[in-house]
Amino acid sequence: MNYRLIVNLTGKMLRIEALFLLFPLVVALIYRGGDYAAFLWAILAVVLASLALSFIKPKDKKFRPKDAFAAAALIWLCLSLFGALPFYFSGCFKSIIDCIFESISGFTTTGASVLTEIESLPKGILFWRSFTHWIGGMGVLMLMLAVMPSMNASSVHLLRAESTGPSPEKIVPKIRETAKIMYLIYFAMTVALAVFLRVAGLPVYDSLISAFSTAGTGGFSSMNASIGAYHNVAAEIIITTFMFLFGISFTLYFLLLGRNFKAVLKDEELRLYFGIVIAAIVIITLNTSGLYGGFAQALRHSSFQVSSIISTTGFATTDFNLWPTLSQVILVFLMVTGCCAGSTGGGIKLVRILLLLKAGRIELDKILHPGSVKAVTVNKKTMNRDIVSKTALFFFVYFAIFFVSTTLVSIECKDITTSATAVIASLSNIGPGLGVVGPAGNFSSFTAFSKIVLSFCMIAGRLEFFPVLVLFAPSAWKKVRHKIKI
Repeated sequence: MNYRLIVNLTGKMLRIEALFLLFPLVVALIYRGGDYAAFLWAILAVVLASLALSFIKPKDKKFRPKDAFAAAALIWLCLSLFGALPFYFSGCFKSIIDCIFESISGFTTTGASVLTEIESLPKGILFWRSFTHWIGGMGVLMLMLAVMPSMNASSVHLLRAESTGPSPEKIVPKIRETAKIMYLIYFAMTVALAVFLRVAGLPVYDSLISAFSTAGTGGFSSMNASIGAYHNVAAEIIITTFMFLFGISFTLYFLLLGRNFKAVLKDEELRLYFGIVIAAIVIITLNTSGLYGGFAQALRHSSFQVSSIISTTGFATTDFNLWPTLSQVILVFLMVTGCCAGSTGGGIKLVRILLLLKAGRIELDKILHPGSVKAVTVNKKTMNRDIVSKTALFFFVYFAIFFVSTTLVSIECKDITTSATAVIASLSNIGPGLGVVGPAGNFSSFTAFSKIVLSFCMIAGRLEFFPVLVLFAPSAWKKVRHKIKI
């Protein structure tokens, strides 16, 4: 393990975080909420830590896969811990565990909150809370690759350690150019969303908060009742559309810019995404039409919630805890599946489900026709057995962590619906679940132990498990001694 490189890299990322903290500081000064001191102290702490870590110079600047995986996990953890400092210094949270939970939930774009009253909080704190979604949405290591010219070619391992999906790939030959293009698209879509929301009637501040949370598919809002508090149909339609759009792979947006419309239209994961969303909206609309007194209102709420849940944003316009069982089951299914790989959303990712469905069909064909030889293909590209086996392993790890975490959380004797969906909401980086943690509730009633378990689930889910699991592998930290054979 290249310890010095990992530590130095962490210091560089903290330097970027210190710059980001200037934005909520400016907001705090503008609105004079008294929280500017919290950001000043936080910036000072982050800068000092950054200088101390950056002072350690690596002898070898080459990344190996295990270095990248360990760096990804440690950087996300450090970023979240230092990101909790403004919450702690502001005094708005009951304990340091709550501060860390809220920060991890922000950076991992989960949106699970321990706050019971939001609207009374200082504007700077609320801005930072949602801004962490935007920072974490595209990936903090992706951001580092985009802005730091010193990153070398082996940094592709960092991209693989943080990117979502079974097989992340560069859209242009140079990894740094790939990161730049991704962030430019991300930034442009965020600005467009904020402008549309302002035109729809939302205040400038609320438009920015909602845009950050939608772009990062996080779901933190500045209102207690989330987006439903505005009673603005136009804003709901805009956010519904953009939640769906941010759930699509950003590689496809690059193809659209290059006018490669045929490749986009033939993308199998995108087709599956469209199909699931349309089917879910139709079924839930029909199933809930009696609750809202007509088809139109049911369609309005069902389309918003389906887009919110499958993109793992977590915004709400209604309490889906009150929906019929069929609609709730569909939402839980969407929580697990998530959206497209290469998007800002969480969950298992639809391309993995597509891969396993095709692999299962091929295995069935082999039973029926022993002589047949077929390969798993996605978008006419052959997936080798290594990718298929890693996908199957991902499913196993997801559900293994789900069962263990649910068991640990259930120690405090909450109902099974609350305990299970709280873990799913954390692993898939969604935010709200069902029961106590539904859209009208929060995570404040959980014990400190359960919050630590759920925080682990949020980071593990955001990094898709393996970078975090590397930290617990003793062999990853052992020095390799090369034996010279004569």
